Amino acid sequence: MAGRPRFVAPPTIDIVTQWLDEPQLSFHDDGTHDDPKTGVTLYGPVGMSNGTHREQVHVGFIGTETGTRRARELLEQYAAGVAGDENITPFPGCDKATGYRCELEFSDKTTQAVTTNELRDVVDTRKSRDRFEAALALLDDKFRIVTSRDAPLDYVMVVIPDELYRRARAADYRDGGPVHRDLRRAFKSHAMVRERPTQLIRESTILRPDAAARSLDHPATVAWNLFTGLYFKAGCTPWAPTGIASGSCFIGVSFYRPLGDARHMRAAVAQAFDELGNGWVLRGDEFPWNENRDGRQPHLPAELAADLIERSVRRYRDEVNTLPSRIVIHKQSHYSEEERRGFADAIRAQLGNSASFDLVGLRRTSDVRLLREGTYPPLRGTLAQIAGRSFLYSTGFLPHVGKYPHGHVPAPIEIIDHHGDSDPRRIFEEVLALTKLNWNSAGYAETMPITLRFSGLVGDVLREVPSDRIPHPRYAFYM
Repeated sequence: MAGRPRFVAPPTIDIVTQWLDEPQLSFHDDGTHDDPKTGVTLYGPVGMSNGTHREQVHVGFIGTETGTRRARELLEQYAAGVAGDENITPFPGCDKATGYRCELEFSDKTTQAVTTNELRDVVDTRKSRDRFEAALALLDDKFRIVTSRDAPLDYVMVVIPDELYRRARAADYRDGGPVHRDLRRAFKSHAMVRERPTQLIRESTILRPDAAARSLDHPATVAWNLFTGLYFKAGCTPWAPTGIASGSCFIGVSFYRPLGDARHMRAAVAQAFDELGNGWVLRGDEFPWNENRDGRQPHLPAELAADLIERSVRRYRDEVNTLPSRIVIHKQSHYSEEERRGFADAIRAQLGNSASFDLVGLRRTSDVRLLREGTYPPLRGTLAQIAGRSFLYSTGFLPHVGKYPHGHVPAPIEIIDHHGDSDPRRIFEEVLALTKLNWNSAGYAETMPITLRFSGLVGDVLREVPSDRIPHPRYAFYM
């Protein structure tokens, strides 16, 4: 009949799904488990097996007298163990036989108090930029004193007074162009010169007077995060991945603008990981980039792409005493022709034609969502290939614990670009393993692989490192 709407059948879409096994982690004495908290509790950290373990970790403090005293008390309290609940894994404590199997050592020589008058001089400074610089200078001077004392020191906890945090945590001004500075990032840049890793924490977080109102984490979660970061920053390895082929080198690349420079970009190689989970930081050279002229996503010139490969291979060889046999690069955008040529040519020149490589573009997407029958989201590890596109749920329902631990609707990761040798399954199996290497906490897994999760965070600190200074290669100085 004329005018009747025609029914048009929807197009057929090919969907193939698989479930990838949860990657296991390695702990002391060949112990393995999928959960870092359970593995450390049962077996102890893998540092006890790979030669990185310390039986004592010497801790220093900077802050007000109240802040440093309470910080020490809190660490001592947590070292005795923290109870959990039905949803929170208890922290077992930390001594020579428990948890990270090390003892904390404290000394008055490595504690520096920030006085009321010193605070007042900073917070009463009128101009935002001057106030920021005064706060940075105050913390830097205290850090200089602590690290110059004749006393062993592995780790410094900087307890930021809340008034200082409110008044000087950031500054925005113009210096040839718009500049945004963050006190934590700037201090990290200064501290790495003295080669002592730091942990910055607000005084109110230590005192916890309004924990419920501020929705702070459960004390057991705080203890896990603090001691995991402390152990790693002291030069020890909490756990390592398993199932990653020997000789693999994973490189995460992101971009950042130098301070006050709107015309250039630099690449931050936020970790060049080997199969043991070791990671290092590299900084690329500046290159011109204009968003209006060159597009929204920056891309490396071929010669700088090649330079990053050459330096990553050199660092890998220096640390591991051999050359990698495979290189995997992660980026959150497509690869330009120049990047592809620069990376591929440098890999061939450095490692020969027998070395395999993968240039992988990964991005979290909301364009595609899978629905699972019932009330729970897809399982973590669900791999879906839909009309030629590949997706991975790196967050999702955990069947072995019977729950979904996140409060948001999970979105998958998509391979948006790929040039190289491996199929999507292998790429995503490695991505899944690399989501479990955040040593700034003891969380079960992250959404993105460590190569990409920290590339932006490393770039934030590198922005504060002067161009004439070589950044410290250890990631512990950026956490």
